[in-house]
Amino acid sequence: MTGQPTVNERLRADMATLVEGLGEQFRGIAELQQRRSRLTETVSVCDQRIEVTVNADGILIDTKFADDVLDLTLEEIAENVTAAVQAAAAKAAERSQELMRPLLERKNALPKLSEIIEGAPDLGSLMPTAPPPPLRPPDPNRWPDDDHSGARAPRSVVADNDD
Repeated sequence: MTGQPTVNERLRADMATLVEGLGEQFRGIAELQQRRSRLTETVSVCDQRIEVTVNADGILIDTKFADDVLDLTLEEIAENVTAAVQAAAAKAAERSQELMRPLLERKNALPKLSEIIEGAPDLGSLMPTAPPPPLRPPDPNRWPDDDHSGARAPRSVVADNDD
């Protein structure tokens, strides 16, 4: 024997590294989930007349108006609430990514399946990427755009101009 590890020994060592790495990943994911569940972002706009808070998913969880918010028009309030929620959601997404960075670095340090098993596909490259969600409401003349039947969705009972 030449002192070289056999293929089986190398495979066992690689699998042991992979299993150990997976255990670290699971512990890291659990810790990340706990930290992320407490993440919020608050943004104030219009000279602090409007304040919104979103959770880690960018969902609005609190809205506060100053006493002088009615100095703004309803359109200004609506536009600024939307802008503030979007800004807070972007900050929450950025902080979520920062939380995940160490976990992703550990994941990327693990051997890929294609490195362990010759000819195996790189599963990461097969993962589809989701398109970004819209930041504006859909055009009511085209909604719902995924329904090709031509049927329109029922209007709200508070719609200002019924069909």
